[in-house]
Amino acid sequence: MLTELELKQFALRIRAGILKQTGANGGGHIGGSLDLAELLAVLYGNYMRVRPNEPDWECRDYYISSKGHAGPALYATLALKGFMPYERLNTLNQPGEDLPGHCDRLKVPGVDATTGSLGQGLSIACGLALGSRLKNSGQRVFCVTGDGESAEGQIWEAAQFAAHYRLQNLFVFLDWNKKQIDGTNDRVMEPGDMEMKYKSFGWNAYRVNGHNASEISRTLQLCMEQAKKPSVIILDTVKGAGIRCVEEMENNHCIGVSRQLYEKCKKELEDQAEGLGVVLEW
Repeated sequence: MLTELELKQFALRIRAGILKQTGANGGGHIGGSLDLAELLAVLYGNYMRVRPNEPDWECRDYYISSKGHAGPALYATLALKGFMPYERLNTLNQPGEDLPGHCDRLKVPGVDATTGSLGQGLSIACGLALGSRLKNSGQRVFCVTGDGESAEGQIWEAAQFAAHYRLQNLFVFLDWNKKQIDGTNDRVMEPGDMEMKYKSFGWNAYRVNGHNASEISRTLQLCMEQAKKPSVIILDTVKGAGIRCVEEMENNHCIGVSRQLYEKCKKELEDQAEGLGVVLEW
């Protein structure tokens, strides 16, 4: 198990990998990728049962990024875990390369579902969780959804399905960053009290600080020990978290990353790395 310090270091390295990709590409979905760094550090540092040298291992746990535009966050994590060479992160969305901006299971080792059309990933996660139970394989399914994505009706069909079949091996993380592509949630589509909604559907539901790895880990462990229900952990996050100049942008969903912005962001991360005693790869 990674220590609290090691989780912070891992999250910082994930953010550096996200910046590496979007910098090389000249832009991308940076905001909603950066805010998942702590979650991914917790899952791939302490919980996910995977084999980087055998990405299709039939007994692996599954990670489904229903918000498929957060591909850069997952790719950075997979590269750091050894699923692919770290240098491959320089090829995000490049012609003739196989690292698309949205998650693609046919092109990237370690990606378990092709996503990007919002609302569909939770249904995939439900099928995997039920299949695991029918096989008695003990596999767990971790799924990340977005708050804007939660306006999709298919999300709630899947939520009802999961509760009906008591999919206790399904763990959903709702990235509550309060923004979506067209603006803030309260202006575009107010989601309401998501914790209450999921509880009313028959789920375990909790809200945590999405940038506190220890809090995420404690709550996930609690969910794993509870009764036969699916669980959702609502991650209260800041879009673009970890790089102040990105956090402060009004629109940081998908942005261009100039050389000047890249260097400014890189310096922020390098300053943090010095404080945490970690060397970042560029």
